Amino acid sequence: MLHSFLHMGEAMEDIIRKLALKNAAVHGGVADKKAVISKLLGENPDLRKHAKEVIPAVIQVISVVNSMDAEAQRAEVMAIDPGFFSAEKKEKKGLPPLPGAEDGKVVTRLPPEPNGYPHIGHGLSFFFNYYYAKRYNGKVILRFDDTNPRAEKLEYYNAIKQDMKWMGLSWDKEHNMSDDMDIYYTYARDLIDAGSAYMCDCEQEIVSKLRFKGQPCSCRNRSKEENLVLWDDLFSADEGKMVLRIKGDNASQNTAMRDPTLFRVIRHEHPLQGDKYTVWPVYDFACAIEDSILGVTHVLRSNEFTLRIELHDYIRSLLGLRCPITKQYSRFGIRGAPTSKRLIRPLIENNMVTGWDDPRLVTIRGLRRRGIIPETVHELAKEIGLSTAEPEIDWSLLESLNRKLIDPVTKRFFFVEDPVRVDIKGIDPKTLTINMHPTKDLGKRTLEVGTSIYISATDARSLDVGSVIRLKDFCNIRIEHADKTIGASLFEEEVDLRKLKKIQWVPLDGINVQVMVLSPLYVGKELQEDSIRFSNGLGEKDIASLPVGEIVQFERYGFVRIDSKEDGIKAVFAHS
Repeated sequence: MLHSFLHMGEAMEDIIRKLALKNAAVHGGVADKKAVISKLLGENPDLRKHAKEVIPAVIQVISVVNSMDAEAQRAEVMAIDPGFFSAEKKEKKGLPPLPGAEDGKVVTRLPPEPNGYPHIGHGLSFFFNYYYAKRYNGKVILRFDDTNPRAEKLEYYNAIKQDMKWMGLSWDKEHNMSDDMDIYYTYARDLIDAGSAYMCDCEQEIVSKLRFKGQPCSCRNRSKEENLVLWDDLFSADEGKMVLRIKGDNASQNTAMRDPTLFRVIRHEHPLQGDKYTVWPVYDFACAIEDSILGVTHVLRSNEFTLRIELHDYIRSLLGLRCPITKQYSRFGIRGAPTSKRLIRPLIENNMVTGWDDPRLVTIRGLRRRGIIPETVHELAKEIGLSTAEPEIDWSLLESLNRKLIDPVTKRFFFVEDPVRVDIKGIDPKTLTINMHPTKDLGKRTLEVGTSIYISATDARSLDVGSVIRLKDFCNIRIEHADKTIGASLFEEEVDLRKLKKIQWVPLDGINVQVMVLSPLYVGKELQEDSIRFSNGLGEKDIASLPVGEIVQFERYGFVRIDSKEDGIKAVFAHS
């Protein structure tokens, strides 16, 4: 195959075959072309200048390997490398130690704002905080940052708790920041009494311009007595009339320190507090206090809050409150998917996606519906760690982690896309008993096979009259004619199965299955309106008994999650 440019003949073909077999063995029986080529060229750098000739050769070998039964692949790998499956995997590095952590004394917090459904960024934050609390036998607090009544909804409180439970995370205490309004008011008055905060009734545009220039407004000169009177007036004031601001450092390079607002009026009913309060603290003030009074020892959060650390510590110092240790890590993005509620919400409102659980989204519910399991989010957190870089992760990393976790525990079923009928002469109807998994004991299923079966349209187009093919786990047939339907005859002569093209098939009693196949929502900054297509096909009848939510593998097609059974079987394609 490769003689023309390498003069290495079968030796090189053997090398490619070994790589393809090993790759297939750890990926559910289907070798990945890119991975095999990358491995081959990495181990044989001299081949890179012959890449144009090498790649077609690799594809040809992979086609043969992928047509083999998983058992046959495994047997050949064992013959090539007996220790391949038993070799101990290198132990993964865990997350780094937490600075200043004492066993039994660590307290972390999960601080979601109930203004939307959590996405994968929240999931990683939840995991980090949960992981470290448990690692040091400490406690984790679920604390809702709910001091902006215009944004909060009761629906979101419940959704956040449900999604965290799905992720396998628990908490020792639950707390709503909106329950501490009277505490915030006391601390606000303390700041005014100390001359550290003042009431401001300047227009917002003027305040913004002065802060940009690093200059104070005239309100900063008000007396303590006047500020206390105006503070009391704030509780009956209209929205936007006055705010309470802290005396920071207007000359600071950190713009967060330039006399930021601490309290403002929001006349909007709160989902928990109703219309009891109209004067609400901003996040910076409420969070700075809560992290101290709840006993939080370590704050783990993404580096979008970098400028806020100095402000929070400054507020606590003025109030004589304890400061926790802050550990930051980078935000990350997933290529082709928005990872913030600010970007996701307009897609939902404009019907560009079907809701918070749209499987193209990286919300926790979207990932769940797509067939990503909770442990995959845990593994992703360990993979990227508390890095301060800002990586953009490709979907393939998430898929790879998920595949390794679900492959050993998912049942296998037959499915063909765009089915084409094949009539076979010389075959007797029979009942086949097939394992649910090639190597694990996940049970068996039976297929009733007659003189006709279905194969996919793609496979049908690849058939040549006179060729002999293998119907996976069944028999060999010779193609007699191939047009709208395909005629074949049973082929019982001895043949090297490794050299036969292997075809996926479904019995005549197969059931209709529709698979939702996804592609990225965005390519660059362009929204892709055709990022969903529906694949219609036939699956073996036992698929009808699967519960909604179960993840299975359609052999030689990919992993899918059963999404609905109300109007026929519908599934979501997870990944290959």
